[in-house]
Amino acid sequence: MKRLVLLAAAAALCTFPHSVAAAASNQAQAAPTELLPPLYAAELLRAKAFVDGMMEEGLVVPQPKDPGGGYTHEQHKRNYKAIYLGGQIYRITGDEKYRDYVRDMLLEYAAMYPTLGDHPAKANQNVGRLFWQVLNDAMWLVHAVQGYGDIRDGLSQADRDAIDNNVFRPAVKFLSVDSGRTFNRIHNHATWATAGVGMTGYLLGDQDMVDIALLGSDKSGETGFLRQTELLFSPDGYYTEGPYYQRFALLPFLVFADAIERNEPERKIFEHRDGILLKALRTTVQLSYRGYFFPFNDAIRDKSLKTAELYDGIAIAYAQTGDPSLLSVAEFQDRTVLSKNGMMVASDLAAGKAKPFPFKSLLLSDGPEGMQGAVAVLRDGPTNDEGEPSTALIAKNTSQGMGHGHFDKLAWQMYDNGNEIVRDYGAARFLNIVAKEGGRYLPENETWAKSSIAHNTLVVDEKSHFDGDVKLASAKAPSQLYFSDAEGLQVSSGRITEAYPGVLMQRTLIVPDIPGLEAPVVLDLVRGRSRDAHQYDLPLHYSGHIMEFDFPVESNVAERPVLGEANGYQHIWVDAEAELDDGKGALTWILDGRFYTYRFVGNGPLNVVLGETGANDPSFNLRREPLIMLRAERENGQASFASLLEAHGKYDGAAEQTVASRSRIADLDHAWVEGFDIVRLTLKSGQRFAIAVSHQSDPEMAHSVTLDGETIAWAGFAAVVALTGEGN
Repeated sequence: MKRLVLLAAAAALCTFPHSVAAAASNQAQAAPTELLPPLYAAELLRAKAFVDGMMEEGLVVPQPKDPGGGYTHEQHKRNYKAIYLGGQIYRITGDEKYRDYVRDMLLEYAAMYPTLGDHPAKANQNVGRLFWQVLNDAMWLVHAVQGYGDIRDGLSQADRDAIDNNVFRPAVKFLSVDSGRTFNRIHNHATWATAGVGMTGYLLGDQDMVDIALLGSDKSGETGFLRQTELLFSPDGYYTEGPYYQRFALLPFLVFADAIERNEPERKIFEHRDGILLKALRTTVQLSYRGYFFPFNDAIRDKSLKTAELYDGIAIAYAQTGDPSLLSVAEFQDRTVLSKNGMMVASDLAAGKAKPFPFKSLLLSDGPEGMQGAVAVLRDGPTNDEGEPSTALIAKNTSQGMGHGHFDKLAWQMYDNGNEIVRDYGAARFLNIVAKEGGRYLPENETWAKSSIAHNTLVVDEKSHFDGDVKLASAKAPSQLYFSDAEGLQVSSGRITEAYPGVLMQRTLIVPDIPGLEAPVVLDLVRGRSRDAHQYDLPLHYSGHIMEFDFPVESNVAERPVLGEANGYQHIWVDAEAELDDGKGALTWILDGRFYTYRFVGNGPLNVVLGETGANDPSFNLRREPLIMLRAERENGQASFASLLEAHGKYDGAAEQTVASRSRIADLDHAWVEGFDIVRLTLKSGQRFAIAVSHQSDPEMAHSVTLDGETIAWAGFAAVVALTGEGN
């Protein structure tokens, strides 16, 4: 009982009035740290350590000069963090030195801001004032206005006027008027801008600012914050630019929504569009594996749930829903925020209310109406301590994803045993590292990372999908044909007819349970259909070191040829090649003590390339990663590939023990019979199975095929059928 009383007392120390942040009249007395729940207390100590360090350095507000990662760029970022946290510390503790520090910092900005013009390091992005791009100026405003809100009522009228009129009102004008092209976009940059402008409007009591933030510069509602919630998310809460940018955009979406809820609760912002913002928060968590976001589209691969954007998001969502599974995410993050919402999270975590987050297989539609394809997540295998299954397969049948999308229709990736097994490259960028193009996207983001050959997708005639044209790609999306999360037979199937003129591409990915094989097993069926002759390339980018392959190769040991001249092919070294007349082969690699065998068969002869990224890369901007590519030259335009990825065995280097390092499959064959895909497996144990795919979604519809004298019968879209006899 004593513990609960202490938590209640601590919660009372964080009071929030009806404005963006707390007013001085609502300041609580300093909170004894022992009264605070551990997560909140740790956050307060962390914030004080940072701000105290900044205070020791004195006020440093340099003239803007550098691009991302440079000294002035990073200093202005540190400054807005200090303003944000300093205000919070003052609100919680009442210690006036923090108020005075934030005031003095903002007065320095008040002296400088009116003198600023275009940032000298501007590039092709919309130029900022404090930073090289307007996005960072919007981020500055979102954070600074919150810190200012915590101290504003404790300042003299003269100081308020100086800061209001020389910092925040000019910053709002710059974002909403001078940068109107950005402000009125449907894009994450505009989300940050509208959030900053709207929150400033609430703080300054300026309804006009609030209205243009919510409804766009002309207040028509065709742009602005509300319209962004309607066009950037699908009905399932999937953000069209992908998980990396969904994580980034969630902070302004949720922080501004929280301000709207406190200032205009009658808007019921968290109920808007069937609760889309809270859906989006949960969807963001679902789009991760072991805490790291699936890195498709332009994504920095080391971004995880442990990110500042989600500390606020989790706290706001928990305050709105009381969902105990969100507490387990906060527990994983081991962070919260110094707000009433953060106090609630920390208190309920301390009270033991957390429950595991329900990671699951699911289909997330894309597009504002859910009609622009989808991303399917298939999870399987034993769960870890957090309740997350060991295997996750992602089938990316989504729309282009605006300017940050890649040309990777019907691509896939897979995780197992805590590792990414089938890889997505993500973005070619070293964020905020000056030595790498000032931290901007590298040229190789266009020449490699966005190209189709850089992904696990079908490539026709060595050209990227839509010939690399974003405008064309944005007009057409794949169709999600089928999805099933049925235990023992999970399926995702999609197709697109517009990626290449006159070519239909279809891909079906199946995660079946097959007796005698370890999980996970993934069956990948890819088909390219055309009336014209084409070259079809199917790359697989994997993580690991090659153990063996069962086909003869010609290795390039003296020199490394390059696979092609353009569209990403110029970045692939060719280490070995093979010509397989029967179109069959298998490659085994090892990663983290687990073996993986990729077994494949084509509908005719295949050329196989074993390669590595990094060719034509004089600045060493690309990671060196392995791939295998299957090439089918088809005069009749009809190409099919059936492949099976099998996990097996274990290697323990400490014990010097190896178990089941070789595939348990003896043979794989594939046939297209009467419009059905039939894949037959022969295990080394002698067991035989067929995976039959009808491509018909009616679960009651019965099918039957006779192949080499064997009858294979099943119902529904797909099934695993045990075969008797030895077959042919």
